[in-house]
Amino acid sequence: MRSRAAALTLTVSATLLLFGAGLAIPAIAAPAVSVNPALAAAPDIAVANVQAHLAQLGTIASSNGGTRRSGTAGYTASVAYIKGKLQAAGYTVAEQTCTSCTYRANNLIADWPGGPSDQITMFGAHLDSVSAGPGINDNGSGSATLLENALVLAQQHPTMSRHVRFAWWAGEEQGLQGSAFYANGLTSTQRSQIKAYYNFDMVGSINGGYFINHITSAAAVPMKAYWDSLGLQPEENTEGAGRSDDYSFERVGIPTSGYAAGASARKTSAQAAKWGGTANSAYDPCYHQACDTTSNISATVLNRAADGVAATIWQTSVSGTTTPPPTTTPPPTGCSSAQLLANPGFESGATSWTGTTGAIGQWSSQGQPARTGTYAAWLLGYGSTHTESISQAVTIPAGCTATLTFYVHIDTAETTTATAYDKLTVTAGSTTLGTLSNLNKATGYQAKTYNLTAFAGQTVTLKFNGTEDSSLQTSFVLDDLAVTVS
Repeated sequence: MRSRAAALTLTVSATLLLFGAGLAIPAIAAPAVSVNPALAAAPDIAVANVQAHLAQLGTIASSNGGTRRSGTAGYTASVAYIKGKLQAAGYTVAEQTCTSCTYRANNLIADWPGGPSDQITMFGAHLDSVSAGPGINDNGSGSATLLENALVLAQQHPTMSRHVRFAWWAGEEQGLQGSAFYANGLTSTQRSQIKAYYNFDMVGSINGGYFINHITSAAAVPMKAYWDSLGLQPEENTEGAGRSDDYSFERVGIPTSGYAAGASARKTSAQAAKWGGTANSAYDPCYHQACDTTSNISATVLNRAADGVAATIWQTSVSGTTTPPPTTTPPPTGCSSAQLLANPGFESGATSWTGTTGAIGQWSSQGQPARTGTYAAWLLGYGSTHTESISQAVTIPAGCTATLTFYVHIDTAETTTATAYDKLTVTAGSTTLGTLSNLNKATGYQAKTYNLTAFAGQTVTLKFNGTEDSSLQTSFVLDDLAVTVS
C-alpha cells in the first residue's frame, strides 16, 4: 500500500490529479451477484503454498539489495517468478511496460481461457515494494494470494461463466502508477467488459483485521458472504480508501472491492475483542520497513483472505463442475528457485563475475546509465580493436525449464545497415545462444531472452563476449540479468 504522505508530496501532474489522497468518490454499483449459499463449492487454498511464494519473493529481495522496488532487479525477478508459474499452468501472460511510471517497469497481466470475453472479472495486486524493505506483507501477501488462486483455478479447470483476468501492478508505491497506466489505457468498450475489479493489498498483517473495500456494494457481496460464514464481522476498509490500485479502476467507472488486513493504523479495543491481536498497536508494525519479511505475516489472516478470493472467483465466474486436465508430473522442488545468478544487477560491483570485471561500474557520468540501480556492465566502446567479456557459472536443477533474460543497450558510431562489425556473443558453455551487433542499435535498453532448458542438471558457464574492430565504436551495456527456472 502506498503511503498517503507520499501521495501528497508528488509533483503536481496528471498522476496527482488522478490519485490525490484528498479526493473521495462514491462506490460504483456493480451488476448484482447472486451468491451461491454452497460456499464449500470453492476449493480450499493451501496457505502453505501461499507462504512458499512469499518465501520466494523474500529470497528475491535478499538477492537484490533487500528490496523489490519497481524498476529494480528485485522487481524484475519477481515478475519473472510469477510469469513462469502462470505460463506453466496454461495462462496467456503479457507484460505491459508502464512508460509513465517513475521507475520504468512492467505490469503482468494473465488471462485464464474460458468464459465470455465481454464478461470479465478481474483480480489484482501490486507486486512492488518500497525501497526500504522486501515488502512481504506489502504487497507480497496480495501477490502470492492471487498467484496461488490462479494456479488452483488452472488445476481445477472448471467451466467458466465469466472470463477471469489476474494482474500484478508496477509502481503502486509511487502513486498507483502501473494500475493507472493500464486502466487509463482501456477503451470505453474494454472498460464496460470488466464487470468488477477486486484488489488485494496487505492481506496478511500480523496484527491485522478483516476489511473489505466498499463493503456494502454489490461487488463486495461474495467477499463479505465468505467472511460472514466464518463469523468474522468484517468492516469497511477506511484506512485504505483511495490508497491502492482499486482506485485506478474506480476513476474510470469500473466497480471495485477487495480485501485488506490493515497497514499503519492502530487496532481498536473493539476490533481486538472480536478479532484478537493487540489493541492500540498498528495492524502492520513493519509497514514500509526492512522488517516486512516472512516473519511479518499472520498465517491465519492470510489463509482467510486466500480462501475468500477463491470463493469470490467461484461465486462470480464459475458456472460448471470442475474438470481437471490429465494429471502431469509436477516439476521438481528445485524448480521453484526464482533467480539462479548471483549479483545479477551488478549492484555489488564485480562480485561473482569473472573476466573483464573492470567493465562493471557506475557509468552514468559517461553517458551510459544503468537500467536500474547505479551499476551496469559496459563492454567495448573504444573505437579500436578490443575484446572484453564477463562470465558466471550457474547450476540449473534437473528437470526444470530454464530461461536467461537480460537487458542490453547498444550504442554505435557505425553507419552501415548491412555489416556486423562489432559483436556481443552470448554463450552457455560451448553453445552459442545468440549474437548481437552494431546492427541491433536501439534507443534505450532492449530485453533479450534465451532458453536454457537444454542445460538442466548441469553447471554451465554463461559468457557475454564482445569483440570490436579497428574503427568506429560500439558499446554493449548489460543490466538486470536473470536465470529463472520453473
